[in-house]
Amino acid sequence: MGNVRCLPAGAVLGAPEQAPYDVIVVTAAAPVVPPSLLQQLAPGGRIVVPVGSRHEQELVVATRTGQGLKQRTITRCAFVPLIGAEGFPADPRDDDGRRTGA
Repeated sequence: MGNVRCLPAGAVLGAPEQAPYDVIVVTAAAPVVPPSLLQQLAPGGRIVVPVGSRHEQELVVATRTGQGLKQRTITRCAFVPLIGAEGFPADPRDDDGRRTGA
């Protein structure tokens, strides 16, 4: 499949300079769906991301529609945490209540 690119994580989430994207798949848990990645979605585009606490999440699919964002939950899951500005602190002791799960 020549239309798929895997990009390493860096200081900025995603690759805004190459946006918009039809699909974004995030393989690390975030406290909320990262706003910067939502901005990189094309109209009709989807993002799949585990959302919740450091230890337990729900796999969320969000679709950008003409009316805004439509979200649905697929299943419970557990991924490694996304670290950084739109994720969790590097040190778990520094969590400041951004967690949404147990």
